[in-house]
Amino acid sequence: MYLELDGHGPLYDQLTRALKASILDGRIAAGAQLPPTRDLADELELSRTTVLAAYEQLRAEGFIDGKVGSGSYVSHLQARLAVRQENTVIAPPSRYAQRARDVRDWSIPRLHRHVRYNLQYGYPLINPALNSVWGRELARAAAYTPLSINEANGLEALRRQTCDYLARRRGVQAQPTDILIVSGSQQAIDLTARVLLNEGDSVVLEEPHYFLAHQALTAHGANLVGVGTDEQGLLCQSLPDQAPRLIYVTPSHHFPTGAVLSLQRRIELLHYAQQHQCWILEDDYDGEFRYDAHPLAALRSLDEGDRVIYVGTFSKVMFGGLRLAYVVMPTALREDFLNAKYLSDITCPVIEQAALAHFMEDGGFERHLRLVRKELKARRETLMAGLKEYAGARVDIADTPAGMHLVAWLRGYDAARCRALIDYAHERGLGLYPIAPLYLHTPPREGLLLGYCGLSVNELREAMQLFGHCLDHFDTQ
Repeated sequence: MYLELDGHGPLYDQLTRALKASILDGRIAAGAQLPPTRDLADELELSRTTVLAAYEQLRAEGFIDGKVGSGSYVSHLQARLAVRQENTVIAPPSRYAQRARDVRDWSIPRLHRHVRYNLQYGYPLINPALNSVWGRELARAAAYTPLSINEANGLEALRRQTCDYLARRRGVQAQPTDILIVSGSQQAIDLTARVLLNEGDSVVLEEPHYFLAHQALTAHGANLVGVGTDEQGLLCQSLPDQAPRLIYVTPSHHFPTGAVLSLQRRIELLHYAQQHQCWILEDDYDGEFRYDAHPLAALRSLDEGDRVIYVGTFSKVMFGGLRLAYVVMPTALREDFLNAKYLSDITCPVIEQAALAHFMEDGGFERHLRLVRKELKARRETLMAGLKEYAGARVDIADTPAGMHLVAWLRGYDAARCRALIDYAHERGLGLYPIAPLYLHTPPREGLLLGYCGLSVNELREAMQLFGHCLDHFDTQ
């Protein structure tokens, strides 16, 4: 019998793998008798103990059957399962899986992971002091929290704290039964699509918009309709005459431009949703971070028709690995959201929820917010000052005193020149990100989305000086 051992691990493991391969590819046929252990040991120059161990392992896994006084035979069941299937046609995945595969292949901004100055957006500021504080909260929660599975809508203590937080900070009045704790705002978007959308349903997106919302909705088969924005947010007069099923908006700080939806347009948008019986998904991804005044009240706070699905996140405020967010569910959709969450992952981890609830109740959450807001304001001011000093009139800055990023529009740049600038900067250790992938269609001008959470004040000064040198290089061409 020809068997090739692979040289990895104990000899009986190698022999077991070699025999399995021969059975699975049909070289040892179903029902065939294996050589006696002594004969195979002599042939392969192995000890009989090694061969016995391999046979016992194959017998335990169902590859062979032993017959007393007769020997060992290849299992018919296993052999049938192992028939070559070179010409077998694999059934295609679901339409959802195919669309999800397609959207993951879309051209999204390249991540600059190994550059000295990475102006990546979308990640929260890291508060070093939070590590030890959060560790203590987790230890406390682990000691006092029942380890049984929690309800689908989340730990009641966290839902109560969320209601209190929303009333004080965002002007949203809600009861704990209205709150659904989810695994990040991305799951909130996905659950909304599961609850509301059938393939082909229309969804309005701001233009430009959050690209992961775009991808999630497309994967569910939505027909996306882009509606433009200006310095006052969504252009409500451009909403389609034929009612969409859902409108996705970021009214408190439009992603990515930073525009704030004006009060008049908020009223127009709510009136449109009520008149056309459609739903609004309000993504309040960083509404806490305003540096010129108190945070604005959420769109949901004006919603008398209960048409707004409000989404907020703890991950952007605390740290990305937390993966906790919440949904304020309209009454008419409450059971549907709970069912979708239950079937998705039953519930979120209870110890993390308990730790966060106590952190909020104890005042630690508010203290953390004050520290982060102060630090982000300083970093934003440094970035603005650096852009004005080193880029000057070569960029137009979308100056919104809020959030964790800003947009710098490039004067005189087309798409090719913008890509060349990004590549040139990358070679010199500066990570820049284009705004173009955040549009459904070609943007009217080229710009950069500059995140400032990941760099210190000093690093931002150096990054802007390097950015100016990169612009200088292209000015000479």
